Amino acid sequence: MRPDRASVQPGDDVLLSGWGGTAPSRARLTTPLNDADVGTLLDAAPERGAIARGLGRAYSDAAQNAGGMVLDMTAMAGVHAVHLGRGIVTVGAGTSLDALMRWLVPRGWFPITPGTRFVTVGGAIASDVHGKGHHADGTFGQHVRSLTLRTGGGEVLTLTPETTPERFWATVGGLGLTGVILDATFDLIPIETSLMSVDEERCRDLDDLMSRMVEGDERYRYSVAWIDCLARGASLGRGILGRGNHARLDQLPKERRRSPHRFDPKPVLVAPPFMPSGLVNTLSMRAFNELWFRKARHRHEGTLQSIGFFFHTLDMVEGWNRIYGVSGFVQYQFVVPDDAQEAVRIAVERLSGAGTASFLAVLKRFGPQNPGMLSFPTSGWTLALDIPVGNPGLPQLLDRLDDIVLGAGGRVYLSKDSRTRPEHLAQMYPRLDEFREVRAKLDPNGVITSDLARRLAL
Repeated sequence: MRPDRASVQPGDDVLLSGWGGTAPSRARLTTPLNDADVGTLLDAAPERGAIARGLGRAYSDAAQNAGGMVLDMTAMAGVHAVHLGRGIVTVGAGTSLDALMRWLVPRGWFPITPGTRFVTVGGAIASDVHGKGHHADGTFGQHVRSLTLRTGGGEVLTLTPETTPERFWATVGGLGLTGVILDATFDLIPIETSLMSVDEERCRDLDDLMSRMVEGDERYRYSVAWIDCLARGASLGRGILGRGNHARLDQLPKERRRSPHRFDPKPVLVAPPFMPSGLVNTLSMRAFNELWFRKARHRHEGTLQSIGFFFHTLDMVEGWNRIYGVSGFVQYQFVVPDDAQEAVRIAVERLSGAGTASFLAVLKRFGPQNPGMLSFPTSGWTLALDIPVGNPGLPQLLDRLDDIVLGAGGRVYLSKDSRTRPEHLAQMYPRLDEFREVRAKLDPNGVITSDLARRLAL
């Protein structure tokens, strides 16, 4: 039995949305300060349940809960324990990767990072985030040694991949639906410097780009390609391929070797608080894409770039999501197997043919799949697109892309999803029923839920 709803802790009724700003909903936002607070709040959860939220970088409704409770976990931050000799750290789930990297990089260590530093460790586990190095290092969750979970059923559990594999791998990539992550212990990557040695080259078309990416899998720890999704004809899929490794000390200029781990990233620009919708359109993107493609040399090797510039380019513009205006944008990311290159080509052709403007169109390589029941990455090609809302043909276009992805044996990224049809989930995620069984055992009364969980019948 749940406690009487009158015992719910005070908080503010606020309108919350994901980073794309497309589906806001109102919930009671509360801020636990410690593990005991989390338990108290979950025990007093209202009928519509509760979900944890970090820094709000999930693109749609994964960290929203209309009419229910949302736990802002950012106060539960900080380093609990560290063994720098072995590269192991334990932190609160509300710790941001930005804060963590500011502490770790000067000490010669680096975490798995997605395309933004502004995610919490709890969010990184719940979405099982990946970065430019998945083909070499896997996901964030694959580096987690243990985590502490407060379940909707009232238990506080220590989960590890060895001792509790089902519960652990339901939680890693589980969209926060198995419970509230309180803390985590995970491995780090040793680095000699805070700079990256980057090779960059222009690729004339999609075939050229993809063949170079496959050829470089073994030589580069990190790889990412920007694609011009408005290019057509012989230039279809043209792009810029950037690949890199952590720079060694001997690769730095002598004057920089005195402080090889210096790390203090700052935004270069701040997006205005209000932007009219429609600025990101086919005409503006066509001009931007041409300039962006031409600014890159045909080939340049060994350029030294900061960690922030190479991994977190968009973080250099504070509040960059506001560029899309009040209507917001949809991020659509899919993965298809290695032998399904034609599916990527068809998707790019459909986008180009529709004249769909995508400020961000990024192609990456994934390595082997991990055991996460709802983890997104699986071996193959992943394409991520940021598409402004407003084109009346966008829903139909995305439905057609879904059909292409499903036909190729692929899936979409649920942490970024805003409109996938529930009937497609079992085909995309074959372990869906197993996840549901584990979730039901951990949360028999259905305390933990979200807008996404209801929309997709998870």
